[in-house]
Formats: sequence, C-alpha cells, structure tokens
Amino acid sequence: MLKKLLSGLFGGHEGESKGAPAAEPVEYKGYLIVSEPADQGGQYRVSGWIRRPVPSSEGQAGEMLEHRFERSDMVPGREACDTLMVRKAERFIDEVGDEMFSPR
Repeated sequence: MLKKLLSGLFGGHEGESKGAPAAEPVEYKGYLIVSEPADQGGQYRVSGWIRRPVPSSEGQAGEMLEHRFERSDMVPGREACDTLMVRKAERFIDEVGDEMFSPR
C-alpha cells in the first residue's frame, strides 16, 4: 500500500499511458497527419499531430504549424487506431482548416 501511495505521489502510476511510436505522416490537403496513439493497457487512444508547413512568404522556410489532436476514442489495435486517427483528422481539417492554429 505504501508503494502505491508513493508511486502516486511521484508519478509512477500503474496502467499509465505510454505513447506509441509515431506513424509515418499522411498528407491531406497540404497538412501532415501524424498518428501517435497512447497505449493504455492494450487499447490505443486516438491522438497525434496535425502539421502544416509554413509557406516561405508567411515565415521562415522549414517552419511547421502544429496542432495536438486528442480524442477519447479507444481502439484495440494500433493499425485500426492509426486509420481512425487519419479519418477523424481529415474531417477536422475540412471543418476547421487553419483556424486550428489560431491562439485560443
């Protein structure tokens, strides 16, 4: 019990989510979608990044705009999670576009 209490205080949680390695980026309408699901005990939470290269006319060459994309969906397999991430991110891009990069 003491071990559990101390691990809770210092960050060593049982069943803690671990980030799975990022998948290869998928290009969609000039955006890059990168699935990086959180492994939570055999289930994968849909999460990752939506990135867009900044045109050289808007900023320095090579800069990227980034939006962290997190959803509550849990999927039992990594491949299915990557597929769902891309599908949800594409819909989000269609609905929101570059507004996702605006400060809130």
